[in-house]
Amino acid sequence: MIQIKSQDITKQQVWEAYKKVKRNKGSAGVDGIDFEKFESNLENNLYKLWNRLSSGSYMPPAVLRVEIPKSDGGIRALGIPTIADRVAQMVVKDYLEPKLEKIFYSDSYGYRPKKSAHQALTATRKRCWQSPQSSKN
Repeated sequence: MIQIKSQDITKQQVWEAYKKVKRNKGSAGVDGIDFEKFESNLENNLYKLWNRLSSGSYMPPAVLRVEIPKSDGGIRALGIPTIADRVAQMVVKDYLEPKLEKIFYSDSYGYRPKKSAHQALTATRKRCWQSPQSSKN
């Protein structure tokens, strides 16, 4: 009997996602596993992650809550995912982004590759100063 994974995710996709996450650096999550420890068993860690992702059984762990002081004296809560969860998120991002980019409006700017809040403001300013007649063309 041939076993077929429920999700079309390759080991190569998990490896590429791991390399991106490693480049971004970052701290250990709630599991206390930093990059050094994760890499001490890298092949097994990535295999287990791939297996769970591709079988549809992956469940993200809790995030580590860290409080960051704000300049006004308040605090901002920050959630730090585990390294494995960051890799899983990157796999999903890399898988979905090319498919979704095709259907987004060209002037949609939020959380899009090569788009920024500054570009959104520039487009908004330009449209605000257009005459009503020129916007119909």
